Amino acid sequence: MDKSLVRPNIAALTPYSCARNEYSGGKVNALLDANENPYNSPLNRYPDPLQRQLKARIASIKGVGAENIFLGNGSDEAIDLCYRVFCRPGIDNVVAIEPTYGMYKVCADINDVEYRPVLLDDHYQIKAEQLLERCDANTKLIWICSPNNPTGNCIDHREILRVVERFKGIVVVDEAYSDFTSKPVMRTEVPRRDNLIVLNTMSKAWGCAAIRLGMAFAEQPIIELFNKVKYPYNVNLLTQEKATEMLDDPYEVVKWVKTILLERERTMEAFSELPQCVKVYPTDANFFLALMRDAQHTYDYLVERGIIVRNRTRVALCHNCLRITIGSKSENAALLAALRQEV
Repeated sequence: MDKSLVRPNIAALTPYSCARNEYSGGKVNALLDANENPYNSPLNRYPDPLQRQLKARIASIKGVGAENIFLGNGSDEAIDLCYRVFCRPGIDNVVAIEPTYGMYKVCADINDVEYRPVLLDDHYQIKAEQLLERCDANTKLIWICSPNNPTGNCIDHREILRVVERFKGIVVVDEAYSDFTSKPVMRTEVPRRDNLIVLNTMSKAWGCAAIRLGMAFAEQPIIELFNKVKYPYNVNLLTQEKATEMLDDPYEVVKWVKTILLERERTMEAFSELPQCVKVYPTDANFFLALMRDAQHTYDYLVERGIIVRNRTRVALCHNCLRITIGSKSENAALLAALRQEV
């Protein structure tokens, strides 16, 4: 990684020092360093600030080194850290595909960083040259979500690689939905790319949105910067324990994904036959985007019946589109039954 990409104040930062971080091993007779209550074990103790045991479990499943993993309070923490580590407020800018996940722009606005969207084509794809043309000397990050949200499709892997190879800054690839596709993933490129950050999450395929655990995979210098800037105990003990419990049975998640993919195929086929549906777009995620004759009317109709989907009609390139998450078999059936009665 080019060290000049890092904000000077972050490069010079002395992080908050946790005594548990400084402790290097040996027998513990008494923990009297952190002003904790000695009662109500284990909740009375601060959690491991670097989540070492959990990272070891994730490393074995994701095929990356534990030293290449950052864990945060959802992927949103890692997204925010990208701005806080690399982007100087009011000076630097970032480039992103459009449409895409809204938090990239929200975090840009919060951090006072110019956000430069680049429209996808009619097939929701993009060429590396289009992204690179929007960059200048102050462009620090390029955001690519693949499979993309809300379009559902994977961005061409070859084009992503071209961006990583040619861009002088940091490329962030959000693979939150990658467990639902058999297409190549970018996290396998991390050991060979010092300017690549790949995001992942426990919220989607792993069914753990409530525990708020996000992941970032990158070369060790980037991970060290994230750990330097993050809050000391950003992932609580209950989250670490529940995530470890889930990771102990990955085959259950494989079954969930298989079921969701089967339901996706069945639901999309039925949805495409509805008279109010114009087109269902191909997807690599656990949701699909559908072009409707009147998205607002259908959305309001479903809300009245207690069925909540996502109205994306005001999003670029998604006019009159609804985004439908694949639910349980009964939820999907309720959706389709309601729509067959819409007038």
